[in-house]
Amino acid sequence: MRGRTLAMVVLVAANFMDLMDTTVVNVALPSIQSDLGATGSQLEWMVGAYALGLAASLVTGGRLGDIIGVQRVFLAGIIGFTLSSLGAAVAGSADWLVAARATQGVCAGFMVPQVLAGVQALYPPDRRAPVYGLIGFITGSAAVIGPILSGALISSGGFGMGWRAIFVVNVPIGVALTAIALKVVPNARSTRPPRLDLPGVALLTAAIVCLALPLIDGRQAGWPWWSWTLLGTAPILLAGFVSWQFAVERSGTTPLIPVHLFRNRAYAAGSVVNFSFQAGLVGVFLVLTLYVQQALGYSALQSGLVWLGFSLGTLVGSVLAAMVASRIGPPLMTFGAILAAASVTVVAQWHPAATPPPHWWQVSAVLTIGGIGMGLLVVPLFDAALASVPAADAGSASGALSTVQQIGGTLGVAVIGGIFYDYAGAQPTGTSLATALQVACWCSVAAFGVAAAAGTAFGRAPVRTESQKPSPTPIGCPQQLGDA
Repeated sequence: MRGRTLAMVVLVAANFMDLMDTTVVNVALPSIQSDLGATGSQLEWMVGAYALGLAASLVTGGRLGDIIGVQRVFLAGIIGFTLSSLGAAVAGSADWLVAARATQGVCAGFMVPQVLAGVQALYPPDRRAPVYGLIGFITGSAAVIGPILSGALISSGGFGMGWRAIFVVNVPIGVALTAIALKVVPNARSTRPPRLDLPGVALLTAAIVCLALPLIDGRQAGWPWWSWTLLGTAPILLAGFVSWQFAVERSGTTPLIPVHLFRNRAYAAGSVVNFSFQAGLVGVFLVLTLYVQQALGYSALQSGLVWLGFSLGTLVGSVLAAMVASRIGPPLMTFGAILAAASVTVVAQWHPAATPPPHWWQVSAVLTIGGIGMGLLVVPLFDAALASVPAADAGSASGALSTVQQIGGTLGVAVIGGIFYDYAGAQPTGTSLATALQVACWCSVAAFGVAAAAGTAFGRAPVRTESQKPSPTPIGCPQQLGDA
């Protein structure tokens, strides 16, 4: 019993590290820009590269856990994550830091799926529900702690290391988790493991890169020929990926993403909701964190505290959704997206010349509304999307939804972040930053609007009871604000 509990502590702690690292870097971006002389596109990549790496490896990490065992894949992930965190801490250039962030994301994609796999290996079915609830609460709290910890470390000087301290803290924790995992995490594996779809991973990753790279770097370079070439190549690669997935399905093996499921109206709608909401959220998270420091003059700690309201609101919204989801169902998602859009609309109106300028707690209070909206949306999303999916496809369908979520975040950073920097200009002023924030926020509101509209496609589909739901799978763990 004690060993089982310790094993879960190790797995959940690693998941906590992943979610923390998706948020801590945003607060540090102005300090990183000042220290490394990073360009706007490089700052976007510091956020987007992590999400892209995670999207590329999330499903593969779950598959590898089934094939070679939970412990081995988890150890590979945590060791790689620790080493790449050290690489980020000693980065001598912005490009170096971007590469380290991408590596962190890939390694996190190996760690995260093993959490739910560990639950299945360590606990019988009738003992899993409380464990899942505890995991959700603990990992969700990372969204609260991440920005505040980052801001506190930077504002206090980070023990003389500045922004580098946010990555250094991962190193001793990673070493400790590795040592304990060697002894207590079981190397459980599937008796019928699926085959890896490596060509599918390569095609999808290449398509995303060909789309994100010109959107982030092309603007700053003046839209040269290579940017248009990559943009034209992206849909060709995406079409090739879809064709390959159908071919894999026809061969009787397991594809990276079960594309036939997108013929299912609820599943397709859930994917659109997940993609659009995540794009709007991660995009506005980036630009607002930069804005409050550069235009409103907030300290790094105050910048982190700005997101306290959103994080706490997400927890409140999640509790409310859990209480009423069985009665209201999928319409909660539309209402949640509308609340998020309303919150961002209000924030967009704050100008640095306002008298008096807004305090951090005022911004945080408004973002609480958006957080409640996110909680209302996230809780019923996976259940509603998977309600009519055959039980045999539940695991791969859940993993695909998580992958879609990460892709949405990557492209949200590329598009909304790029628009923000375009309007801010090479030498930002208070006025240009205010204009940039407004335009970027309207883009985020548009993304939330798409999510709200897609939510109406569910109708009032029934929400399943616990006895009807398939057991969660290693690749089906949705990220919360930590995806931002």
